[in-house]
Amino acid sequence: MKRHRHISEQVVRRLREGERLLNDGKDLTEVLRHLEVSEATWNRWGNQYGV
Repeated sequence: MKRHRHISEQVVRRLREGERLLNDGKDLTEVLRHLEVSEATWNRWGNQYGV
């Protein structure tokens, strides 16, 4: 995957979108693929931004 830098607003928006998809019954791997982030990035963002 291509490396991107995200500003905090983008990260929060992606975390919220991912949580919405997870609540809709999507699998975590599907959500990560849709958001184009790795599981490590997802976890790091969750710890940093706590959304």
